[in-house]
Amino acid sequence: MKNYLIDTHTHINDIDGLNVDEIIKNAAENGVKKLVVPAAALSDFEKIINLCERYENVFGYLGIHPEELKDWSDDVIDKIKLYVKNPKIVGIGEIGLDYYWDKSQVEKQKEIFIKQIELANELNLPINIHSREASQDTFNILKEYNKDSKIIMHCFSGSPEFAKMCLNMGMYIALGGVVTFKKAIKVKEVAKIVPLDRLLLETDAPYMTPVPYRGETNQPMYVKFVAQEIANVKGISFEDVQNATTENAERILGI
Repeated sequence: MKNYLIDTHTHINDIDGLNVDEIIKNAAENGVKKLVVPAAALSDFEKIINLCERYENVFGYLGIHPEELKDWSDDVIDKIKLYVKNPKIVGIGEIGLDYYWDKSQVEKQKEIFIKQIELANELNLPINIHSREASQDTFNILKEYNKDSKIIMHCFSGSPEFAKMCLNMGMYIALGGVVTFKKAIKVKEVAKIVPLDRLLLETDAPYMTPVPYRGETNQPMYVKFVAQEIANVKGISFEDVQNATTENAERILGI
């Protein structure tokens, strides 16, 4: 049995008001043993490498977020290939599609998404997916272009029906603080139907802070509230959720 939690998606480099030493300490004191930090922009790459080298329990993803298209050039591929020589870079992410704010660059988003999927396949690395208001296009592109990389649907916000489609294609579902929100009926239903062997925990800190700290700055220590709410929804123990999600993260990411 695993007696600790893993936050599989946390932007500890973007949490204001706390230094990283405090964040790591708070996490450890609340049973969170390992943290995975995703890139969004090119400027994150070196920060994440430095965090991985400084802290034994911090790992990273590298990729360009769909809202950071200004950072993209094909040189990014060479930079990622160089940085992934560090064994603590465990995946490509967070990458994907986001139509929530701006639909003017949909085709450019798709193009860059596909290039990064192909890169993950070439490097034999998992892919951490950001998808907002773009579920069907995200699914279609992954179905067509992904070969063998494991897929993690970060901060899953789709319907239970879409979750089933993703599960049927072998994807993993990561849930965060939204599952604790009283009105998040759809996400709670997803938590109920996702098998434990396909489930991951995250905070997406400093965003999406779970109840009872909703409205405050999120940090990895709060991932325990996500685990507890999933346990409540599924009618199982906290320990069952902790054990399964930690085993999943360690297996998928090699951490």
